[in-house]
Amino acid sequence: MSRLRQAARRIWRVASIPLLAIVLAFIVAAFVIVISSVFTSTGLDVFLPLGAYGSLLAGAFGSGTGIVNTLVAAAPLILGGLAVGLGFKAGLFNIGVAGQFLVGAFAAAVVGARLADSPTVLAAPAAMVAGALGGAAFGFIPGFLKARTGAHEVVTTIMLNNAAVLLLTWAVNDLVRAPGFSFPRTGEIGNSALPVLLPRNLHLGIPLAVLFVFAVRWLLDRTTIGFEIRTVGQNPNAARYAGMRPVFVTTLTMTLSGLLAGIAGAIQMLGVIGFYAPGITASVGFDSIAVALLGRSDPIGILFAAILFGAFRAGAPLMQIETSVPIEIIDIIQALVILFLAADLIVRRVFRVRSTKPVISELATVARTWAGGTPPGGAT
Repeated sequence: MSRLRQAARRIWRVASIPLLAIVLAFIVAAFVIVISSVFTSTGLDVFLPLGAYGSLLAGAFGSGTGIVNTLVAAAPLILGGLAVGLGFKAGLFNIGVAGQFLVGAFAAAVVGARLADSPTVLAAPAAMVAGALGGAAFGFIPGFLKARTGAHEVVTTIMLNNAAVLLLTWAVNDLVRAPGFSFPRTGEIGNSALPVLLPRNLHLGIPLAVLFVFAVRWLLDRTTIGFEIRTVGQNPNAARYAGMRPVFVTTLTMTLSGLLAGIAGAIQMLGVIGFYAPGITASVGFDSIAVALLGRSDPIGILFAAILFGAFRAGAPLMQIETSVPIEIIDIIQALVILFLAADLIVRRVFRVRSTKPVISELATVARTWAGGTPPGGAT
């Protein structure tokens, strides 16, 4: 029993602030819903949040279709969250997951269309590999610049996000546009689509995303390079004196982060969308930052955070249909979660939580990178 209590205490120390931040976000959002009801035809309804949250839960988990939709929405967020979280472990803020996601999706769509008539056992893996390599290449660029020149990864990745959107729009319009469609897009992926495991669109990308959770956890906890990534993230100077290579580790980490983001794009492309067209949203890339923060960069925490965010997206339509609460309330809840994670002192005061760790390390990384901290490679 003592071991169980110790384990429970360790879990609570890590998970208490994220869990309570979620609770507080729902409470504040409930006030927003009540206030907004004043301006509707039905008038003030203090019980509207209960109905809205009940419909949200029912839409996400109340049926087999809802559960599958939750998992489908969560799969790219799992990989995107792992991409951001891996960067956090090395002291890097990879805000470029959005661009890496799009590049991976585009590469998977192009290769998938070229192999549309090939056997699925060949076409789907080839398209997935193409998406992974595309994301990895787009992650390598800011990683190499950070390690060799000290170029700020936040600045370079933001610029690369914009570059990705513009370059891919040009490529779809002028290079790989499929004939016979009224708008620019890539061709049909045909046999390159990920196999559907259940009739409700539960595609192969979902267990693949979960598999990467344990692969990244193994990498970080059981391998030498994982130890080097964590050490460089905590103290690059100490890592250098210990004989590690911060320049190499920084470049590798950003490349692996981009690879995970590229796989996220490939899964979304081959399992859900089916073609690339200009204007495809990269919201998964930005939501992945919230997932990584909520999951405290721990792969298992990221898994549960991604499922939560997937449930938001899957349950929101039913909530809007049954209660007329707009889907945008989900964005408010997500924003409030991040706000309370950043201002965790509010959560501690409200719920009277004691902790020996007053600062979430991932948020410290964000603050340090925005403030222009010392680059891991030591370049200036």
